Amino acid sequence: MMPKVVRYVNAQPNSVWRPSLQRDKRAVSEVLGVVMMLAMVITIMGGVWVFLNPYITDFEDNTNWNSANGIADRFEDRIDVAGGAPEGTGIRHTLALQSTMIQSIEKVETWTISADLTPYETITVRDLNSSTIGILAMNETARSVTIETQFGIENFSFETSHEEVLISHNSNQQHWMLVTVYDSDGNPIHRSVTYLLSGIQITTSLGQGEHQIGLMNNARVERFPNEPWVVSQFPSIEIDPLVNGEFRLSLVLSDVTINGSLGSGNKIGMNMMSLGPMTLFTGEAYNVKFTVVNALNDLITPQYHDRMLDEYNLNRASGTLDSYVGYAPFMRASGADGFTVETQGAQLYLEVDVKRVEVSR
Repeated sequence: MMPKVVRYVNAQPNSVWRPSLQRDKRAVSEVLGVVMMLAMVITIMGGVWVFLNPYITDFEDNTNWNSANGIADRFEDRIDVAGGAPEGTGIRHTLALQSTMIQSIEKVETWTISADLTPYETITVRDLNSSTIGILAMNETARSVTIETQFGIENFSFETSHEEVLISHNSNQQHWMLVTVYDSDGNPIHRSVTYLLSGIQITTSLGQGEHQIGLMNNARVERFPNEPWVVSQFPSIEIDPLVNGEFRLSLVLSDVTINGSLGSGNKIGMNMMSLGPMTLFTGEAYNVKFTVVNALNDLITPQYHDRMLDEYNLNRASGTLDSYVGYAPFMRASGADGFTVETQGAQLYLEVDVKRVEVSR
């Protein structure tokens, strides 16, 4: 007799027989998959952004830095052209100033230059205070003096003396002052000038702070965020040998002022107007002395001094000063008393000119 087959019933429902439940589970799985994929994509994109962000910032900083240097180059070229133009003439230029700000730095650099105009006299002119100067003539040939500023000219006569002669005046030395000493025949025998020069500052925003460029008297100084000022281009002063064995000292001063605000934008038009070039010295000169003081930062003036005394210090160290021609300290070796020019007895010609430019919208 064959055994009876007992069929066992499965208590759990079979998904094959529940197509609606299978679709629900499949829908939940698809949602979770999409969410996980989005999370993974966002995580990868965030990681890529974190990884590339420093490079993007450096690229933007480099672009802004190049733009600032390009603006500085164009400014120098236009100022040079406008400064040599006749008074009241100039050029108009358009610049893009989106991430850059241009502002004036007033009376930031002071130059004092003095020289005797005859080999037969040695004269010293001192500024005792804002209203008094002292004149000392070694051979007592000085008889009169004129003091010229942007506001006018004053004339004074005095008696010969072996002591320092004190001259009280009303001239204002806020910008520049030119003192010329004459002998009894009215011939100029000495000239001294003090000039306070203005410049412009170009400020650009970088990732770590501000990058600054100062354009002053044909020189360029630069400072990156959290770094000191560095002179990248020095003032325009040259000693040139002439064909007859003599020498010429050429100095071109540049005085740039900004009238009003230039603003910012994609296209900023500005006028660069000449205020008229000035000639302070031209011709033979003796006992030349000049000093320069930059007030933008305490680190700039020492860099000027070091540059001027580089060759002098090398020749002094090598013991060849008896044949050296070039800049030399006037008294103390540090240049604290000013500078002169050593020509080993050859005649020196002095040429000093000033380019004056006003920049406005």
